[in-house]
Amino acid sequence: MEHPDSNPEDLNSSIWVFGYGSLCWHPGFDYDKSTTGYVKGYTRKFWQGNDQHRGTRDNPGRVATLVQEPESIVWGRAFLVSGKSAVPYLHTREGTLGGYKTSFEQFYPKDHSDQSSSSEDGLSETSQPIRTMMFIACPTNSMWLGEAPLHEIANQIVSCKGPSGHNAEYVLRLAIFMRENIPDAHVHDPELFTLEIMIRSRLKEKKIPLHVIMGEEAPSDSTSNASSSYQDDLDVRPVSRRSFDFTARLPNKNLRCVNIN
Repeated sequence: MEHPDSNPEDLNSSIWVFGYGSLCWHPGFDYDKSTTGYVKGYTRKFWQGNDQHRGTRDNPGRVATLVQEPESIVWGRAFLVSGKSAVPYLHTREGTLGGYKTSFEQFYPKDHSDQSSSSEDGLSETSQPIRTMMFIACPTNSMWLGEAPLHEIANQIVSCKGPSGHNAEYVLRLAIFMRENIPDAHVHDPELFTLEIMIRSRLKEKKIPLHVIMGEEAPSDSTSNASSSYQDDLDVRPVSRRSFDFTARLPNKNLRCVNIN
């Protein structure tokens, strides 16, 4: 793991930032370029607590962080942003306030070329890696919830919501993004999709309609669709504006909201 300079403002005028959580499906800030891809040596875990967006102080939600695992990769989305305005804001929001530390890692873009060569794991090696900044939750931060059995994590996520929306929406939309944009996503992140299935099952048990979780603008479930596949149920639902109302309460900057975790 590479650590950034002590003064983030000294970084180049533009910088790539890697997102592996809600940033994938709702950046909430201006950027010049965006591409999907992966970083090596990490796995995605829902071990970080959140009482600002997907939970409350009394009932914190769970959001994603990265945990080192040498043979693993994590797919996500990288954004090219203005370092002058973005880096100080990110450092304050995710580091000072969010309990996250910054790290620089090599990001390997997804290659769309039919002529690309493949590595032993079936991933393209044609695109040049990009040095990106990312944020990782520290086990010593006050909101760290840590490891737990997956069924307990699912139960907690289903029971939590905050100003930005239901904790379940966070996981379901991340799973949708990965399924739609990442090749063989279920192979590279089986835990995410197992968690998605568990969450859907618990929502059904509690008789909580998906349109309640995914936003008021989503169409209501019909009885004829009640037994449809989870992909059919989720993919048709638009993102709720309500879920992102907190962005309006942030300072008026181009980088209005970065919820990377």
